[in-house]
Amino acid sequence: MFVQRCGSEKAAVRLSLTIVVVLALSGLIMAQDAAPTAPAAKPDASPQANTSVRTDGYVIGAEDMISIYVWKEPDMSKSVPVRPDGMISLPLIGEIKAAGYTPVQLQGVLADAMKKYVSDPQVTVVVEKVSSLSFNIVGEIGRAGYYPLTRRMTVLDAIAMAGGFKDFAKTKKIYVLRVVNGTEQRLPFNYKEVIKGQNSQQNIELQPRDTIVVP
Repeated sequence: MFVQRCGSEKAAVRLSLTIVVVLALSGLIMAQDAAPTAPAAKPDASPQANTSVRTDGYVIGAEDMISIYVWKEPDMSKSVPVRPDGMISLPLIGEIKAAGYTPVQLQGVLADAMKKYVSDPQVTVVVEKVSSLSFNIVGEIGRAGYYPLTRRMTVLDAIAMAGGFKDFAKTKKIYVLRVVNGTEQRLPFNYKEVIKGQNSQQNIELQPRDTIVVP
């Protein structure tokens, strides 16, 4: 009789524990279901600027890639390359000059041009890719090619960046090709003299689209 009563008490305890566990799990599931779901972040439709380009100071040049966003006008919002002649093509307004303006200035120019088609156009211009700020170095140089011109750089700096001269480079006859007002100029650079402190004015500061020739 005692054994039967102990067995019944143990069974009752186990049943009570089971009920407690089931109730606890049910409460946890209901709490999770009731928890509010955070809304998904909405993607930003506006273009993202190249973080290395200052919108107030950088001057757009040929071959740069720019993104134009017109608020609530998706058909007029697009990314376009700046052609070698400095022009871009956009829906409705057609061709318009972009080179020579900062992004902020170009925003105003485009907004004025779009007023014929859009009421109070809100325009954002960002530079996606900078291609106009570069120089080229060719000839008897370690690593010939195009290099970014994002800081002040002289001919000596460029030679060092390009890996120095090859064995048979004519270091006294180096020159820089530069186009000024549509006319190509040839600027001499005598490496041996410059490193001796002579004719240091030949170590000019490079400009976008300069080409250094190492014979």
